[in-house]
Amino acid sequence: MDHRDEAAPGAAPEGEAERRESGRLPIQLLVRDRGIGGSYEPRSGNLGIGGVWYDSLHPPVGTQVEVRFLLPRGGVEVHAVGEVLRITRDGARFGAHVKFVEIPLDAELAIARLLQAE
Repeated sequence: MDHRDEAAPGAAPEGEAERRESGRLPIQLLVRDRGIGGSYEPRSGNLGIGGVWYDSLHPPVGTQVEVRFLLPRGGVEVHAVGEVLRITRDGARFGAHVKFVEIPLDAELAIARLLQAE
């Protein structure tokens, strides 16, 4: 088995983890394509200071998505818009790396406090 198979879902590719300024937290979120609308789809992923990673089928890079999730320890619901920066593949699994482009300041601060406490 290759050591990459042991990485946590959404783990950064080698060399990228060092560029991150904050940790990541596992999270359950709801996601929908902003351009299409429709129902939110539940996804597993992780949360960072500037965005999320989540299990995904394969949204095109550049797609804007709406995300909703509850912050652990506090239950604050966050609504944000993000842009798919890239897609990674681990075997049969795909993951979407999403940068927040619209997020309320209070939600961004709450995420930062949460990650700092970890």
